[in-house]
Amino acid sequence: MLHFHREFHKSDRIGWIRAAVLGANDGVISVSSLMIGIAASGAAQNSIMTTGIAGLAAGAMAMAAGEYVSVQSQADTQRADLEKEKHELLTEPDRELAELATIYMNRGLDQPLAQKVAERLTAHDALSAHARDELGITEDLIARPIEAAVASALSFALGAIVPILAASFAPSGIVAPFCFVVALIALIVLGATAAYAGGASIVKGAMRVTFWGVLAMTVTALAGKYFGAAG
Repeated sequence: MLHFHREFHKSDRIGWIRAAVLGANDGVISVSSLMIGIAASGAAQNSIMTTGIAGLAAGAMAMAAGEYVSVQSQADTQRADLEKEKHELLTEPDRELAELATIYMNRGLDQPLAQKVAERLTAHDALSAHARDELGITEDLIARPIEAAVASALSFALGAIVPILAASFAPSGIVAPFCFVVALIALIVLGATAAYAGGASIVKGAMRVTFWGVLAMTVTALAGKYFGAAG
């Protein structure tokens, strides 16, 4: 009697984790940098808050639009490839069968077994077999632009809300350093979480994200200080 054994690997989840962390990371870095830059210029706290909220809205929409366009292009390509494969299966079934058998031979099966496997899979669902083994398209890898756009916007917004909340609770006069510290902590947590989920070094993961975040916030603070209109 055969027993189904389901294995879970870190690589199974690295795709969505990467997307979620990337969006949240962008939200933290972009909005905290904007707010710190405005704060460094000497702007009032309500102006800093307005900048943060505007940055959240603009960034979330930009992430959604960019992700949608990118994933939609991928979806269009996948759809075109599948339509081409459908046509070839209708017009050249023998050639497609031989092609599938060759793929299995290249993976280590001998010719008779590869031929038998190709025939069985073709009889069961020829398009799915070619999509998976020839084109590399599986159910998990099908491009979903709407889902990708919504996920990117939400993850960005979740990251962006961190510096906004920090600014709202920051004592007057220290908004910039308070946002900097809170954003730094958030980036360390994000980097460490992504590294842990992916099976990588937690310290290295946290340091990578933190380095670029600190650089972005520092550059923006200097720009706000030296090019700000206040003062």
